[in-house]
Amino acid sequence: MYHISDLKKFNRCPRIYMMDQNSPKTPFVRYIRLDDEVTALAAKKIGATDYFVGERGDDPNRALAALKQYDWLMKARFEYGGLRIKVPFLHRTDTGYDLYFLFIGLYPHSEDMQFYCDTVWVLEKLGIPLNNYYMIHLNAEYVRGKELDPSELFVVSTHFYNNKNRPGKDVRAAIKASMQDVSQQIQAMDELLSKPLPSPVRSHKCAGRQKCRYFDLCFPEAASIADNSILFLSGSQYRYAMKDEGRLLLKDADHTRIEGTPMQYAEIMADKNGGLFVDRSAVGSWLNDVVYPVTFLDFEWECFAIPPYEGMRPYDVLLFEYSIHVLHRDGTLDHQVFLSTHDDRKQLAASLLKDIPAYGTIMAYNADGAEKIRIRELAEMYPELKEDLLKLNDRMMDLQFPFANGLVYDLRMRGSWSLKTIMNMLEENSYHDLDIQHGMEAVFEWRHLDREEEGVDRQKIIEELKEYCSMDSYATAIVFQWLQKIVTEES
Repeated sequence: MYHISDLKKFNRCPRIYMMDQNSPKTPFVRYIRLDDEVTALAAKKIGATDYFVGERGDDPNRALAALKQYDWLMKARFEYGGLRIKVPFLHRTDTGYDLYFLFIGLYPHSEDMQFYCDTVWVLEKLGIPLNNYYMIHLNAEYVRGKELDPSELFVVSTHFYNNKNRPGKDVRAAIKASMQDVSQQIQAMDELLSKPLPSPVRSHKCAGRQKCRYFDLCFPEAASIADNSILFLSGSQYRYAMKDEGRLLLKDADHTRIEGTPMQYAEIMADKNGGLFVDRSAVGSWLNDVVYPVTFLDFEWECFAIPPYEGMRPYDVLLFEYSIHVLHRDGTLDHQVFLSTHDDRKQLAASLLKDIPAYGTIMAYNADGAEKIRIRELAEMYPELKEDLLKLNDRMMDLQFPFANGLVYDLRMRGSWSLKTIMNMLEENSYHDLDIQHGMEAVFEWRHLDREEEGVDRQKIIEELKEYCSMDSYATAIVFQWLQKIVTEES
């Protein structure tokens, strides 16, 4: 028996599918906080009453029997041809059943069409007549009052949304246009399990925006390839072809088959220059705008699908920690950290204004995509602090700018310009020595504090969170000082 997730893995990479089948199952932890029972809330929105509720591990015959006894079925498990599905809502009408998909997001797009099509395929093969298809999704305009209002929290629509988050394709029409018989896929999956594990075939899916969790197992040699390998040419669709032709290094790239981005230019020039490329004029001009003392800022936050507090919207974030390092002209470095264990956003905002010096540059890594946004959100939330908070943004510079725009590249970055990559390049094991290794791990640990879970060492978690966030702001300071150094060095 397979689930739709198995089909998706098989279609993406048969090797992933087989490795998952043979690996121990690990508990799934959501990146987005979802404390509420979303299905129960959605049931209130659509007026579902007298309903059957399916459970994990159900015999599919339970759902088939429930079709004859209930007007509504929630989370019912059905199976056909070896494929098992879970249906969010089915509603009996005079002529058949209305199907409701539950999308725990703001704008359902048609990218996950396989899930929708396979769900309909199983229901139709079981002879269940389907009438209308609906999407239930979170309402981007909803602002929570003192109590959660399910009738306003959700939107029920009959369309997907386009790339601009405007109503697009009709749900039923889109599914019907993409429907296919998955029997042959299921048969191929059965046959594959009796064969040896397929050899890995590297593609852009292996290490794209999200690196496959099996990447290091499939390609152990990747860790030992040269820092100037052609495979680190960012955004290149021809890098594997060039490698196969014997163009192994960045400096050997075929200039007629590169996209010509500033980052690619920086990578190729770094190889030609012996390891480092710096546009000293551009970076120097950028650094000239820095005013001392320089405050290096880092935030940590939680994201809630369902707004837990008054004034929040779906998918709003809750800041719970900041760390600042203040670099003075004489080289001394001061440090402050703030950590809350619940909703202390106003206190955090007031403390931030107190801890950051009244003048000088404020710097964060990816400030435009993170810290500036969080400060604007705080400003809108607390009008009495708005003017002072927005002044912080006026002083903010994004340390990611010279790296993301190809003004600086060191071959040791190996195609990445994340803060951790650069910091570990400058100070080996700077992050490796921490108990918390990355941002989502920090969020997972903070949840133990916010939920006041028993059996956890609260003080240990607090200390580890402070160490992690402090390392981020400290790393920003170290990378800034490195930029200053390489700009003033002779070529």
